[in-house]
Amino acid sequence: MAATFPANPESVFTYGAPQLKFGAGASDEIGFDLSQYGVRRVLVVTDAGVAATGVPQRVADQMGQFGIEAHLFDGVHIEPTDESLHAAIEYARASGPWDAFVAVGGGSSIDTAKAIDLLVTNSGELMDYVNPPVGAGRPPANPLKPLIAVPTTTGTGSESTTICVLDVLSLKVKTGISHARLRPTLAVIDPALTVTQPPGVTASAGMDILCHAVESYTARWYTSNERKRPEQRVPYCGSNPVSDMWSEQALRLLAGSFRTAVHHGDDARARADMALAATFAGMGFGNAGVHIPHANAYPVAGRVRGFHPKDYPDHEPMVPHGMSVSLTAPEAFRFTFDACPDRHIRAAELLAPEADRPADPARFLPSVLIALMRDIDIPNGIGAVGYRASDIGDLVEGTMKQQRLLATSPRPVTDDDVAGIFTRSMELW
Repeated sequence: MAATFPANPESVFTYGAPQLKFGAGASDEIGFDLSQYGVRRVLVVTDAGVAATGVPQRVADQMGQFGIEAHLFDGVHIEPTDESLHAAIEYARASGPWDAFVAVGGGSSIDTAKAIDLLVTNSGELMDYVNPPVGAGRPPANPLKPLIAVPTTTGTGSESTTICVLDVLSLKVKTGISHARLRPTLAVIDPALTVTQPPGVTASAGMDILCHAVESYTARWYTSNERKRPEQRVPYCGSNPVSDMWSEQALRLLAGSFRTAVHHGDDARARADMALAATFAGMGFGNAGVHIPHANAYPVAGRVRGFHPKDYPDHEPMVPHGMSVSLTAPEAFRFTFDACPDRHIRAAELLAPEADRPADPARFLPSVLIALMRDIDIPNGIGAVGYRASDIGDLVEGTMKQQRLLATSPRPVTDDDVAGIFTRSMELW
């Protein structure tokens, strides 16, 4: 990969992942799994929609045979905000103490459980731990309680990662908390729980998988960073041989399953492959990092006005995370192409093995992404979710606050670069 190497280059990369249990019926064994940690009182964290399916209560009920007292919290906000996380944390503090946490749902439930776990085991408030420059970026001083993540959507990879994402409402910006201690203790991936995921959610969450994999695969190579002292090391260390393996395999799985999972949601094989792809991509980007599409996604989601996506709750406007990531991805990858052409071409080949390569190789990956987005009914650029040219300044400002992500870009990124990507992403086809 093309890179500018510093005078004192990094020579170490890190890798972390939760314990993993995968397969149909895996969620029926959580009581046993928790009993191995000697816990007696557990909070199950979910949202009202997932709670209505009965799955979280079923997970809670089967803990009783192992002498575990389980309580259900179903107040998770889809796309968590600082306000919703404060409310969840206060509930957990008031109703605790808790020996462990189980998150059942999408990334919103898992991220909410991470925030609860962090703030019931460590002093301070939420903004103390939010990444700078939005928050203070304080590392947790104490270990967290065991957290079992049980995803019911296929996309966020939060079950594998050290990241908790949230909207800070007063700033109209999406940001996050990142620390190795936030990584779940055990990821329980039960593909049977994802069969009822509707097409719009499958499409949006699947684009999150795809962008996780491609962004980590094209992230700056780990040795292009300045060498860090041990205490300076962060989960996002740049692309490396181990993260590459997971990202490539995630793209292979997506190539054969993504469209089928959206259009034929009862296809068990496609659902299983999407669940595995989400986990693999999480193991890749959770160590290598993501870059421009995710940095752009935070203000796109955070500044939403009146857009209501198909198959999501319609009580308030939102741009789902995976959708917001995808809307600038084609132009972002066109921008980063020159930094590592071989990787961009390889990603396109993995995603669309039968696709013809255009005369301009920089268009190959963007064209593959656009064809997929059209097939699965992703909106046609940021204009289709309500943004205008007059909004670009605010969107750029929000993106440039995501320096933790932009530091992983294979090319340096300026305000003008980001403005160009947003401008060209107003309409993609």
